Formats: sequence, C-alpha cells, structure tokens
Amino acid sequence: MANPSAVVSKGAGAEAHAGARAANAAMTALTRTLHALPRPAPGRAPGSAPERPPRSPGRPLSCATARRRDAMGFERAALGEEIRAMVRLAAPVVAVQLGLVAMGVVDTMMLGRYSAAALAAGGLGNSIGFGLLVFPMGLLMAVDPLIAQAYGAGDRSALSRRFRRALALAAVLAVPVSLAMWDARPLLRRLGQDPAVIAGCSDYLRALIPGNAAFLWFVVVRQSLQATGRVRPALTAVLSGNAVNVLANWVLIFGRLGFPALGVTGSAAATALSRWVSLVVLIADARRPLAAFWDRTPAWLRRWSSYRTILAVGIPIGIHVTLEVWMFTGATLIVGMVGPIALAGHQIALNMAALTFMVPWGISGAAAARVGQAIGRGDMAAARRAAAVAMGLGTAVMTVSAAAFLSFPLGLARAYTPDAEVIRVAVGLLPIAGLFQVADGLQAVAGGVLRGAADTRIPAVLALLGYWLVGLPAGYYLTFPAGMGARGMWVGLSLGLGSAAILLTLRVIARMRGTIAPVTDPA
Repeated sequence: MANPSAVVSKGAGAEAHAGARAANAAMTALTRTLHALPRPAPGRAPGSAPERPPRSPGRPLSCATARRRDAMGFERAALGEEIRAMVRLAAPVVAVQLGLVAMGVVDTMMLGRYSAAALAAGGLGNSIGFGLLVFPMGLLMAVDPLIAQAYGAGDRSALSRRFRRALALAAVLAVPVSLAMWDARPLLRRLGQDPAVIAGCSDYLRALIPGNAAFLWFVVVRQSLQATGRVRPALTAVLSGNAVNVLANWVLIFGRLGFPALGVTGSAAATALSRWVSLVVLIADARRPLAAFWDRTPAWLRRWSSYRTILAVGIPIGIHVTLEVWMFTGATLIVGMVGPIALAGHQIALNMAALTFMVPWGISGAAAARVGQAIGRGDMAAARRAAAVAMGLGTAVMTVSAAAFLSFPLGLARAYTPDAEVIRVAVGLLPIAGLFQVADGLQAVAGGVLRGAADTRIPAVLALLGYWLVGLPAGYYLTFPAGMGARGMWVGLSLGLGSAAILLTLRVIARMRGTIAPVTDPA
C-alpha cells in the first residue's frame, strides 16, 4: 500500500515482471534458433501429399510470423504470471475465509457434544444472526472495487475518502442489526419453530449483539487491505480470533474454570468476544498500511460524494449477498418445520457446504481485487486474464470438493455428532450438497469478477431469479408437497445455485468483451 501503483509489493512486482520479460525473451530466441536449424527430410508415406521444401538454414522468419509467435509467447507468459499472482493473493484470502467459517464449525461441533437441542438452536441462531448481518456486510463490500480501482489508478485521495466513509457507515449499520437481534421469539413462533429451539435461538441472538460493530468494522478493514493486495494481517487476526473462540467455547458452553455452563448463550458470547479480538489484532498488525488510508482532510464527514458512491455500488452487492444467504436461511427455517432431528442434520450439511464455499468465496475476493486494479489502471487485457484464471481456479477446486462430499458422507457427519438419527439425516444430505459444489463455486467467483468491475445491479437481479424464483420455491415444493423432506430442500438449492451460476457466467462474458471505465466519485 505504500505505492498505490504496485499490486502486492515492490520486490514481488519487480521479480514477477523481470521473470516475465526474461521468459519472453528466452522463448523468442529459442523459437528463432530452432527455426534457423536445418530440418531432416523424413520418409514420406505412399500416397501422401508432397512435402514443402525445407526452409534454408539462413532463411529468416517472416515479420508477421515472428510477431505472431512473439505475441503467443507473451500471452503465455502473461497468463502464467496472472495465475501466480492470483494464487499468491487467493491462497491467504481463502485461508482467512476458512478461518472465519471455522468459528462456526467449532461452535457447531461443541454444541453437538452438548445436546441435539443446543445444536439445532445454535445452528438456527447462527443462520439468522448472519442473515441479519449479511446486508450491511455486502453493502460495505463496495470497498472491494472502489478501493481496488483507486489503488490501481494511484488515486490516494479517493482511496482514503472511501475507506473512512465505509468505517462510518459500518458504525451506523450495526444499530438496526442489533435491534433486530434483541428479541426473535415472536418471529420464530410465527415461523412454526419448535418451542425448545425458539428459547435457545433467542438467547443465542441476544448474546451476539456486542460483537456486531466489531464484525462490520473488521469487514471494512479486511476488504480494504485485500483490495490493495495485503492479506497477511487478516490471516493473523483470524487465527487469533479462532484461538480465543475455541477456548471461550470450551469455558462458556460446558462451564469450565469456574464459569457456569451457558450452552448456546455461551457459544454466542464466545463468538462476540472473538470478533473483537480479531478486529484489534487486525488493526494492530496493519497499522502502517492503514496509515496510508488516512489522509487528514478536515471536513471529510461533511462531504457526501463518497457516501453516494459506496451506497450506489454497495446496496446492490448487499442485496445480492443477502438473497443468497437468506435463501439458505429460508431453507433452514423450512427444514426446521420438519423437526429438530431434520434441522440438526441439515445444519451439519449446511456447515460443511459453508466450509468448502469459503474457498471460491476467497478466490472471488482475490478476483475482485485483481480485476478492480486492472480496470483502475485501464488494462482490460489484464482484467480479462484475471477473470478467466479466477473462474478456472474456482471450478477446479469445487470439483475436488464435490468428490469428497460424494465419497465420504458418513465420516463427515460423524465428525459433528454421535447422535445416530442426526447422522442418518446428514448422510442423506451431504451427497446432494456435493452435487451443487461446482455451481456454487462458479457463481461465487463470477460475482467477485463482476464486483471488481463495479457491475453490481444486474448481478443482483440475476441472483433474485436464481435463488428466489427457482431455488427456494423448488425446495419448498419438494420438501412438503412432494414429501421428500430435507432432501427435497437440498435438491431445490442445487437448482437455484445452478441457475445463478449460468446467468452470472453469461454476464461476465458479456462485460469482459468491452471496455469498463473505473468508478469516480461525483463532485
């Protein structure tokens, strides 16, 4: 972040460019040398067409042929460089995402050891709690393209304005989310949830409230650093938060070290505490790069241009992400009507799907940064390469994930709970979850590519079509009228994600064919 025109660091950038130039020169020299050598005259099969006379040893390549082969070598070198750059950025981003979801996995596993009722209540509470946070989180993810494009263009003033406005918006957005979490019992009763689940879920949501502001501030700081290619501080912060979460869960859920056993309430309190620890560690570790985000312009709170920009780009992102998360939350509520055992098994399958989804979600974050930086500096060829590499990586990784879900459902379910009935339900759901892994990954990475281009409105509409006009209605029909139970819901989810993947991929292809201008703040 010291130099906004650099991608990750001066040293790494210089080495990558030097390596690309050396590889290009070597490939060109080797090609010309090989073509200058005399060719042997091999035997010709009977009836074959006569061969062209061999090129004389001293005959040079034509200018057009040399240029074409030089261009092919350059494209190969550029593609290889993009793959390396994408992996360097995506790998720690994926690790951060896996670390974040690992908190939920730990909560689920420990609650499963406490009781099946606690597992069901905590799973539903986690789904609703994240469902309430997801719109402000998505809105604040506007910093992905806005910071990345400003960074690519070398516009430090715009970068600083957008970062500070996003922090202020995060503080404001935490208030309505916290109010919505205060008492969820009336809503849960109307949705037909089991009385035991209602009480535990309500307690869980209320205990999450102290961590809401920390969660949203963490999103802003992490995404801003990520947009400039800096991800190590977020990885350190998430590892620290996970360590605190494991210890606090053990103490507060089961009542260790003199604390009372709080069950689901203890799990939520541990999550809230770990969010604050993650935020503090992130800011402490990234204090130097964050200083570059903060130019001391006096009247920044009174100027609304960047607020309008963030809202214009961020609201559709918030809608898009909310539609996806609430599709799964709606699915959880519908499965909850089947019964606590079905809900617990569904929660295991959902938790596993969320864990593997963090890989393409991390790749999508790297794609947003790479595409946004390329658009900021006016390099559409680089933006297209970044989009293609990201979508290829996402598809490959989720194909492997699908194979694991299909091959080892029993072992995966047993890692969560010893309850035989819950395991039976989960084993029936995990292979279906495996079937939509590739579609889920593809639609996530396509969304990241479009986010990097600040193309957010049309993707939100496409998400509405896939998630809510196909996925959830089909899932409800298959669950109850068709009598398939929880399995029917997961078939419906597969249909919805597949539809979204097709639509968003077509949008990426259409947008990458033309030229995309970077976003500017209105005067």
